[in-house]
Amino acid sequence: MWTLVVNGGSSSLKFALLESDSGEVALSGLAERLGSDGASVRVDRGDERVTVPLPRGSYPEAFGVLLAELDALGLRERVRAVGHRVVHGGERFSAPAQITPEVLEAIRACVPLAPLHNPANLAGIEAAQAAFGELPHVAVFDTAFHQTMPQVAYRYAVPEAWYSQHGVRRYGFHGTSHAYVAGEAARLLGRPLEELNLVTAHLGNGCSVAAVQGGRSVDTSMGLTPLEGLVMGTRSGDVDPGLPDYLARQAGLSLTQITAALNKDSGLLGLSGLTNDLRELEQAAARGHAGAQLATEVFVYRLAKTVAGMAVALGTLDGLVFTGGIGENSAAVRAATLARLSLLGFRLDEAANAGAVRGQAGPITAPGSVPALVVNTDEERMIARETAQLVAGGP
Repeated sequence: MWTLVVNGGSSSLKFALLESDSGEVALSGLAERLGSDGASVRVDRGDERVTVPLPRGSYPEAFGVLLAELDALGLRERVRAVGHRVVHGGERFSAPAQITPEVLEAIRACVPLAPLHNPANLAGIEAAQAAFGELPHVAVFDTAFHQTMPQVAYRYAVPEAWYSQHGVRRYGFHGTSHAYVAGEAARLLGRPLEELNLVTAHLGNGCSVAAVQGGRSVDTSMGLTPLEGLVMGTRSGDVDPGLPDYLARQAGLSLTQITAALNKDSGLLGLSGLTNDLRELEQAAARGHAGAQLATEVFVYRLAKTVAGMAVALGTLDGLVFTGGIGENSAAVRAATLARLSLLGFRLDEAANAGAVRGQAGPITAPGSVPALVVNTDEERMIARETAQLVAGGP
C-alpha cells in the first residue's frame, strides 16, 4: 500500500510517499522555517532535488506544494492512506489509531504534555485532511511503544494525586524509532526479537535510550516530556529538580525563561558555548577547544551511564543499538561509549566502527563481545507499515 507519511514539527513539515511493504520511496521532502520569513520546501524526486519558496510560510501552503508535486509526477492517485507522527498520546494510546473527531480531541487534550509538538502535529493533520479528506488517516504516537513499561519504571515518587489527576508520569518518546531499530537489530543478529534483550540508543538533536525486552519497551530515558534523560543538542537532560527554584531566587528568572533555556540553550550548545552540532564540536575538540571537549565528554559519560542503567531493567544484555544522526555517523561517540561500557562485555572492532556510516548497518564489536550494532532508523517506513496494517485490519 502506498502511504503518505506526514511529520509535523513546530516549524517544519516532513513528508514521504512510500510503499509500506518494500519501503520504496516515490517522493519525499521537508518544509522548514514555517511561520517565519524564508520558509521553503525541499522536495526530493529520486536523485533530483528542488526547493520551492513559501511566501506565507504556512502548513496549508506547504501542503499545496506537496500536492502540486504529486500531481506533476502523476503520483496523487497512488496514495491510499495518510500516516501521521504524533508525539504525545498520553496513556490513552498504546497503538496507532485511525483519526476520528474523538481521536483529534484526545490529541488536543495532550497539548499541555507536549506544547511544542502536539499543536504542530495537529496542524499537519488538518492540512492533510483538507487535501485527502476521502482517505483514512492514522495517528502513530511516539509514546505508544513505551506504554508497555511497568509502573516501577514509569511512576515518579511524587504525590499520587499528581499522577491520578494530572497524568504526571514517565511516558518516553522516539518510540517509533526504538521499535523499528530493535526489529532490524534482531534481523541482523539472526535471532527472534522475542528472545532478545536490547538497549536501543536514538542519538540526534534529541536523544533517548530504551530497554527493549522481547520487542517490548520496559524502560526509557525520557519522561513526562522530552527534556528528561540524556544530554541532547540544546536540551539539558537530567538536572536537579530544585534548579528552577534556585535560579528564580538567585538570577531572577521566571519559570518560563528557565524552561526555555533548559530546552533551547542547554545540552551540547550550553556546555560548549559553540553549537549543538556534534560534527562541529568534534572538529573543535580536535583543535583543542575546551568547551567542545567538555561537551562531547559529558555527552558520552551520561550516555554510557544510562545504557548501563537500562541493563538493570533487562536483567541480561544481548546487544546495544546505535541509531539517529549521531548514533549512525559518529564513530568517535560510539567508540568512547563502548570504552566506558567494557564492564558489560563490549569490545570494539575499530575497523568495523570506522566503516559504519549511514547506509552501512551492522556490528561494530569484535568476536566474543556483547554485540553493538549501528542500525539506520527509518521512522517513515515504520509509520507507513503501521498505518497500512491498521487500515487493512491487520495486527
